[in-house]
Amino acid sequence: MEKGKITRRTFLGGLAAAGVVAATGGVTACSPTAPDDPSESTANGTIAPASEAEIVARQHAALLNPQDYDYREDSITDWNNTTLFSDWNFGNLTMHNRMVKSAAGSAYMPFWTTEMTVAEYTHWAKGGVELMYVEDFASLLEHFPAFYKMRTRENSDLRQIVDAIHADGAYCGYQLSLMGASFSGFDASTAPEFACAHADDLTLDEVKLVQRDFIEAAKWLQDQGFDCVEINAAGNNIGQAFLSRNRNARTDEYGPQSFENRTRFVCEMIQGIKELCGADFPVQVLINAIEENDYDLGQNATLTTVEENLQMAKMFEAAGADSLHVRLGPFNNHPAEFASDMYFTGFGIDGTTGYGNQFDFKRHFEGKLVADHSGCGMLLDIAAEFKNAVNIPVGTVTYMDPAHAPDFFEQALADGKLDFYLMNRPFMVDPEYINKLKEGRIDEIRPCNRCLHCHFDLDEEGNFYEHCRMNATHMRAYLEMMSEGPDIPAGNGEKNVMVVGGGPAGMEAARVAALRGYTVKLYEKKGSVGGLLEFAANAKGPHENLSRTRDFFIRQLELTGVEVISGQEVDADFVKQEAPDAVVIATGGLRDTLGLTATGSTKLISIDDFLTTDLGNNVTIVGENAQAVDTALRLLAEGKKVTIASPLPLQALDKGQSDHIKGFVIPMLYTLGTRIWPNAKVKALGDGEITISCDTGVDMTYPCDTVIEALDMLPDTSISAALSGMEVYAVGDCNRPFNIAEAITAGNLAARRI
Repeated sequence: MEKGKITRRTFLGGLAAAGVVAATGGVTACSPTAPDDPSESTANGTIAPASEAEIVARQHAALLNPQDYDYREDSITDWNNTTLFSDWNFGNLTMHNRMVKSAAGSAYMPFWTTEMTVAEYTHWAKGGVELMYVEDFASLLEHFPAFYKMRTRENSDLRQIVDAIHADGAYCGYQLSLMGASFSGFDASTAPEFACAHADDLTLDEVKLVQRDFIEAAKWLQDQGFDCVEINAAGNNIGQAFLSRNRNARTDEYGPQSFENRTRFVCEMIQGIKELCGADFPVQVLINAIEENDYDLGQNATLTTVEENLQMAKMFEAAGADSLHVRLGPFNNHPAEFASDMYFTGFGIDGTTGYGNQFDFKRHFEGKLVADHSGCGMLLDIAAEFKNAVNIPVGTVTYMDPAHAPDFFEQALADGKLDFYLMNRPFMVDPEYINKLKEGRIDEIRPCNRCLHCHFDLDEEGNFYEHCRMNATHMRAYLEMMSEGPDIPAGNGEKNVMVVGGGPAGMEAARVAALRGYTVKLYEKKGSVGGLLEFAANAKGPHENLSRTRDFFIRQLELTGVEVISGQEVDADFVKQEAPDAVVIATGGLRDTLGLTATGSTKLISIDDFLTTDLGNNVTIVGENAQAVDTALRLLAEGKKVTIASPLPLQALDKGQSDHIKGFVIPMLYTLGTRIWPNAKVKALGDGEITISCDTGVDMTYPCDTVIEALDMLPDTSISAALSGMEVYAVGDCNRPFNIAEAITAGNLAARRI
């Protein structure tokens, strides 16, 4: 091959050399041989070669923060003899494992019920969680109620929640926080969600009132039966405002002039809680371990360094704090403070900030983050600095998942980098996580996809709709759709259940039906189950753990005794011949097409084929859903010029993705030069070009080597409609094409109704 020329195959091989190959999900091996001279079409149809330098320049985002996925080794044969399952003390409390549930969850939403929350917390306790913090969902502060808190002391039912947790043998803490409240110099009602006041917004009297409210709330919680409290002095909370040189311009004893002054606000609360609740009532302090400006990238002169925080941590310890919870401190993006692995979502844009730029992890955050494991264990090395600075336990958060990388997380504890892991999403996904891990049943742990549907997500109409992609019971139990609660009900006698289709919806339906005691056969026309999970894993890369998801379902089918018949095409006649007592149709949807024919040198392909086709350099994706956007990111990482022609308005872009992930992915689409034409219709394919009509009012013709059809999938009810008189359930894309989360939920709900 001549210098300056590159093929699709050699490009993917080049990614391997650059340390990015793991993100291809093994697709390199199935890429076809391509011409040695990929070229880009010009507007007049002539061909100009794309230089290797030009392609590499377009790949800059994908090459900035190379990832190493060889950190997931598992050599542990007996989890009982690991540091992870050894004792540690938090004040007067003794735990027998190093995994703590952090204070985040499901209690903010309007549809939240006490019954739902009790069920979730008690399932975690039964599943092995020994210490869990309840999120600060109730207005416990007398003088400063925050606008986002749904309940008061009187209707919080916290006593009922804590009693239920204790009854199942776990300790229960509560996080005290304050953001979004109004002060004399700050009106939260006119500010955006999660509004953060500055320390100088408070009068001195208000400073004392906030402190008193925190202290008295801690005493009230103790009286309700809580075992400990956590003071949230991180992120957008008022405690962090006093610690910060950015949010604190006070000139009195609470100003930033010294570490004593900066920590005085929090230290006096620690001391007050200890005085009122007793010295043996444990207090944990949550702080930013390190800060960085994500909005104005690099402008961080007033943001807090690790070195500053180490000095302040010593003062918290001296004031009586019993443990530290350290997390990341980006300047503006609140969810990334505790779910910093969102910086790695989206193929080839590792380090995305959510504002259309990228961190260079070798330089930003002082270069101290573990930033080459797709967001896994990011703060372990910084936690070690805190561990060396204080004599109280230190824990940290952000995708702490020992089942994902057993040796990696065990070694961090064994090396003394920290004392405990704060976890949340892994427990939401699988409440039995700890018990399964201790018993060595890692392949039975339902993996977190890190999709962030679980935190302040929105449905198609823009309403709050928190849920979990993998665990259909999360935020659905005890609601109308699942009024019986999260536990799978016993079956109604003996039944033979047929499941047609082995995608996520079908596998979940088969799993749940088998757990109900039914005899289940699953038919899949392909050679193996998984549906579109393998395609999604290859297109998205490894970040969302979709390969682990497929493996989990396969293992569940084995454990529950589901008989899997692969390579079997099923139609309505076959179903009638088998005569099951109930049948679940999960055959998937139909790919919509443009109804056009490829012309000249411009190819027209389905999204199913984009990974194994030589596309050229100018690619137009027709569609706006999550699959279309994931495809665009993948191709941008390969150096393609990508245009999205969306049949729908711009607001539909990345439809089916969680709201948080959209916020990280879409800005990078624009930064990387993706032109998005909303309300577009493809009018013609030319020789190396495409013509569309759109909102401009004139036809737009531009270079295009390949058009990828990524239109919304259509339902396919052909089998279910032909089975009248039978107990039939159509689930997933064949009934309502949308996303993996809704497919799994549909399968779960259908199996519960049989």
